[in-house]
Amino acid sequence: MRRFEFVEGTSAKFWMAEVQGNTFIVVYGRLGTDGQRKEKEFSDEEGARREYERKVAEKLREGYHEVSTESAPAPKGAKGAAAATPKLSLPPRVRGGKPSAEQVTVAAEALTGLDARVGGRSWKVSLQARRARHALRALGGVDPASHSALGAVFTSLMGKVVAPKGEPRLPMWVALELLSELDAAAFVRTLEQWKRAPAGTPAQAAIGLLSRQAEVLGEPELALRLGALLEARPRASGEGWDKRWSALRPHVEGHLVSGGSSLPALLRSLEAGGDARLAERLSRLGG
Repeated sequence: MRRFEFVEGTSAKFWMAEVQGNTFIVVYGRLGTDGQRKEKEFSDEEGARREYERKVAEKLREGYHEVSTESAPAPKGAKGAAAATPKLSLPPRVRGGKPSAEQVTVAAEALTGLDARVGGRSWKVSLQARRARHALRALGGVDPASHSALGAVFTSLMGKVVAPKGEPRLPMWVALELLSELDAAAFVRTLEQWKRAPAGTPAQAAIGLLSRQAEVLGEPELALRLGALLEARPRASGEGWDKRWSALRPHVEGHLVSGGSSLPALLRSLEAGGDARLAERLSRLGG
């Protein structure tokens, strides 16, 4: 089945269609739900095909865009999650590309500069973090481990997120902003690094939450995006935050439904560990 999605404002819908013989079949509904299946028979396959092409053109005019289902066509008679929840296609997070040696060097220098400033004046750390993020963005979503100039300094920097009390610490939200510019493999590896930190680190509640949601989702890309939202900078709690969640929510719900779970079940499995800010954001996810 070809799959089309429409996500805009409060709307988050999917529409799927195919022709089987002289039957035109559609499955449609809200992203993250089972949807509804309808079949319409025609006198011949040509008539069903014309209706199929007409409806596809109509959906494109309405603003739907086609996404890859990465699955075989649903069999005749399929319904519910089996017919309506193929793998969702997330909008690109980073612009792919092959970085030049110069771009890698610039990124390594920016990360080294940030590593040196951790623990200093907050505005200087934020300024250097912005420079580092821009430099990483130019690399096209690489994994730092694939470049010797980046790997060691990036690992060192991520280690400062879980530094013991009294030692210079990199804020978790800064680390996740940097990770959001990289391949999701860097997030998976960094999360394992954080989980090995001694008990008592100030970031322990956040690490527990990130680890649990990544485990339940089982999809690094979704886990990174949701984790970055939960750990967004403290002041990012207004309309912009809500818009980000509105855009991501259908994909999280769809992925959970396809695995036999749900967003409420995910949220029930997560704990804020006594962190009031995390508790407030978890509450908003279910709103």
